[in-house]
Amino acid sequence: MTVWDRPEPPARPAPLDRERIVAAAIALADEGGLEAVSLRKVAARLNAGPMRLYGYISTKQELFDLMVDEVQGEILPEEPPDDWREALSTLAHRTRQTALRHEWLADLLGGRPTLGPNGLAVTEATLAALDGLADIDTVMRAVETVSAYFTGAIRREIASVRAERATGLSKREWQRASGPHVTKMLATGRFPALSRAVHDGTDVDAETSFATGLEWVLDAVAARLARSSS
Repeated sequence: MTVWDRPEPPARPAPLDRERIVAAAIALADEGGLEAVSLRKVAARLNAGPMRLYGYISTKQELFDLMVDEVQGEILPEEPPDDWREALSTLAHRTRQTALRHEWLADLLGGRPTLGPNGLAVTEATLAALDGLADIDTVMRAVETVSAYFTGAIRREIASVRAERATGLSKREWQRASGPHVTKMLATGRFPALSRAVHDGTDVDAETSFATGLEWVLDAVAARLARSSS
């Protein structure tokens, strides 16, 4: 029986429910990452005994599942776009924005699909965007491809944010600090392609990079859909 199927215990004198437990866990994770979340710490924040939480949640993984489902409610737009491309783009951008608000979400993206109401609604909206445009296997591969792109891009961006926080150096400060070493290595002539990228490439911000890569992936999906319908 999943956590979604198991009923909550009857109310007791001190108010406690899954909604309050999950809210407390999300607050802890927003402050200190997933490593800051434990049933003991959640219980302490709620001024409850740790054993009381086991009536509502059996394992930390169940708690993580509930946390992910709760923040996935932030991903769905109020009105889904009619155009499939705009719909997938909106879901991808809203997933990125949600992960930037809740960095720990990046650590839990890309695993087994979540089975809570919000997670299922996000999956439904994603599949519905392409419904009827191709056979179901093509639709599934398209959805997996888009998901793989934005999951990887989000994880990379969050890793960069964390590195900046851990080192105290912004991206440009890190580049300046690393400059002498990179210059020396490029001068060896062993890395010509990297040298062209460093000297001639345009440095863009994370949002622009994300949006550009997403557009290229959607271009590829559009090409595949066109071949499937011909």
